[in-house]
Amino acid sequence: MDGVQVFEGLKVWDMSWVGVGPLTARYLADYGATVVRLDSSTRPDVLRLTPPFRDGVPGINNSHFYADYNASKLGIGLDLGNPLGREVALRLVDWCDVLLESFTPKTMAAWGMSYAELQPRNPGMVMLSTCMQGQTGPRRDYRGFGNLMAALSGFYEICGYSDRDPVPVYGAYTDFICQRFATTAVVAALDHRRRTGEGQHIDLSQYEAAVQLLGPELLDYELTGRVATRRGNSADAACPHGVYPTRPVREHEGWIAIACETDGHWRALCRAMGDPDWTNDPRWSTFVGRKAAEDELDGRLAEWTSQWEQDALFAALAPAVPAGMVPDQTGLPLDAQVRHRGYYVTLEHTEMGTVPYDGLQAHLSRTPGRLTKAAPCVGEDSYTVLADLLGMDEDEIADLLAAEAVEITGG
Repeated sequence: MDGVQVFEGLKVWDMSWVGVGPLTARYLADYGATVVRLDSSTRPDVLRLTPPFRDGVPGINNSHFYADYNASKLGIGLDLGNPLGREVALRLVDWCDVLLESFTPKTMAAWGMSYAELQPRNPGMVMLSTCMQGQTGPRRDYRGFGNLMAALSGFYEICGYSDRDPVPVYGAYTDFICQRFATTAVVAALDHRRRTGEGQHIDLSQYEAAVQLLGPELLDYELTGRVATRRGNSADAACPHGVYPTRPVREHEGWIAIACETDGHWRALCRAMGDPDWTNDPRWSTFVGRKAAEDELDGRLAEWTSQWEQDALFAALAPAVPAGMVPDQTGLPLDAQVRHRGYYVTLEHTEMGTVPYDGLQAHLSRTPGRLTKAAPCVGEDSYTVLADLLGMDEDEIADLLAAEAVEITGG
């Protein structure tokens, strides 16, 4: 029926932390799943202690880094070091359809919560375990973050310029890409469960998922023996292909990306430049000629782009010339296309107040998604989870509070 969310009725127990797991759970939550998020003030998710903080003030409930990854979820404050806390976690295992965790393999086993131990309790449960390098192998227990996996999987070697040291892909790169694989795997497992009633364990290695995105480079090596390495902005299939300076605006430097894949693109770029005399050189008329003198071409193009302001140049080039502005973080929320699509969604957070959140990844016409609530403060939804989802009575909840197995706060 139109208007019903695609994951409505799906129950998710999100025991993961930092990036891949929480982002996977948020996809499910934004499209209708009921997601319960594990939290703790004694062992908080590292993102709760990571900026940006509202008004620059650090605080366990004041990090928008954490908040953005955990919108649309209910949060329960739980001490898994407490036997009663682990009992609550196990009751959530019984309740859920999907369990997400992103610890090193030995962690869940130490709590008595490995898949082998949990599967008999809930045979239809889909459990996703995602860690740095997978649940098996000599490096299964290695800890780390996505920036380390981006290096190990080969991205740092190909980022930068040939005469300089490798440079990082921005941030914890594999955290930002692996949740796409994780979500797809969970959906596939849920489809299998729908047809058979069987749950299963998904072992997702961030290392292996990241290597998938270097498929062309790996195939090139297999076929030709050529090793991919740093080459700046140069590309095999486009020339010019680079990021070029534009005129600074209010002391902010500006840049624009240009990629001419065809001779038609190149001719359109020449027209935009007013067909200056230097473009009549026969070298520039073919891709091979442009590629042979790429450095000189880049220099001439940069000299021209630097006379323009970024937005005016973009308007003059696109769509005839493949081009894109390079906005800073102040410019993205103001971008006309982003605003038209309504990407950023404003929600009211208990402690931070009114703040913007990243919006939906896709607009589904018959099963639309929506952000339902701001991210929870630690323990903010504990009572709702215990009473409404797990059916505990007041005395049971009071006993858990007295034993400090759960936290219930208002933010």
